Amino acid sequence: MTERTTYLLVDGENIDATLGVSVLGRRPHPEERPRWNKLLHYAETTWAQPAKGLFFLAVEDSLPSSFVQALIAMGYKPVPLRGAGKVVDIAIQRTAEALQTRPADVMLVSHDRDFVPQMASLAATVGRRTALIGFREFMATDLQEIPGIEFHDLEYDVAAFTSRLPRVRIIDIDEFDPLEFL
Repeated sequence: MTERTTYLLVDGENIDATLGVSVLGRRPHPEERPRWNKLLHYAETTWAQPAKGLFFLAVEDSLPSSFVQALIAMGYKPVPLRGAGKVVDIAIQRTAEALQTRPADVMLVSHDRDFVPQMASLAATVGRRTALIGFREFMATDLQEIPGIEFHDLEYDVAAFTSRLPRVRIIDIDEFDPLEFL
């Protein structure tokens, strides 16, 4: 491990909405949600350095205590936010801007194009690694087109799910198994 840190910025609201609306077509059951501990471990091992997971979530009046405690137990720092507007997006944008002055690498877990300016700025910094984690088919095109940014699939690369999701994906012929379709 090196002295450098990977900051894992998790837009929990965006991942949950994309999983529910775009992938499953309904609200995800608890067993269908990502295994957040696998994501944090992936962030640490991918770039062989410590990872600091910041999990941003919008809350109303009360804290989802059991979920927050679970995040803390897994090693995340929960960032519960409330206020007018897209509070999670605002907080992630501000965090990404603050990271611009730190010698750290950044992985963003979101599909949202609202982060393009901040991620483009981070990716343009010489010596900084940046990555997007999510479902490629739902990732904002503007995010994917940022020069130098890596992409890691939440299901296929991170293996954050306990069962296969009903996604349509391009299959390399060497990986094609007709039994999956019969």
